[in-house]
Amino acid sequence: MNEIKKLIDGFSRFRAQHYEGNGAAFKRLVHHGQAPKIMVIACCDSRVDPAIITDCDPGDLFVVRNVANLMPPCETTGHYHGTSAALEFAVRFLEVRHVIVLGHTGCGGIRALLQGVSGKDDLGQFIKPWMEIAAAARTKALAETKTKQSTDVERACEQAAIQVSLTNLLSFPWVRERVEKQQLALHGWYFDLENGELRRYNPANNNFDSLAAVPVNHTV
Repeated sequence: MNEIKKLIDGFSRFRAQHYEGNGAAFKRLVHHGQAPKIMVIACCDSRVDPAIITDCDPGDLFVVRNVANLMPPCETTGHYHGTSAALEFAVRFLEVRHVIVLGHTGCGGIRALLQGVSGKDDLGQFIKPWMEIAAAARTKALAETKTKQSTDVERACEQAAIQVSLTNLLSFPWVRERVEKQQLALHGWYFDLENGELRRYNPANNNFDSLAAVPVNHTV
């Protein structure tokens, strides 16, 4: 139970800092509601918390997390669409100005996607069909990676999957409309866990450049 005790102790520190100490910020969030300007579509990976790696405060980010930070294409079937529902709430109701797809190195979901090529059938009941959202990224990475080293292919696929999600975002009519009116900007970010580096997709050269090298107002 040490794991649970760590959470309880952490909450005690959180409460002391944000409620018993300077509670003004949370009082504003309670009374005025949330008004984040940025939505982040992030991975479930426990090492990649968007608020932590960007040093944001409560209320700054509207975050949805799923396996491999994937954005499915727009669909109108009667199935459950958790990520799409979060996107709709952020864009149409919270009126965020930015949507960031945040990928990272060492993604287990992407590794599962690539393992599917080798015929492994132990990827689970739900993981395999979910990861097929990024099938085009797998094809691209396998075709274009010169070295064929597993790490290189994985990184290429991780980055290509971000591009797939950016494309899928534009399949939602109310996203495309806002992007065309310059009311909404889409961004693809890639976090290098080993080196602590953040990269951003640059459509001008089709590369993921160091974040400092890309103009702040650059879309996508």
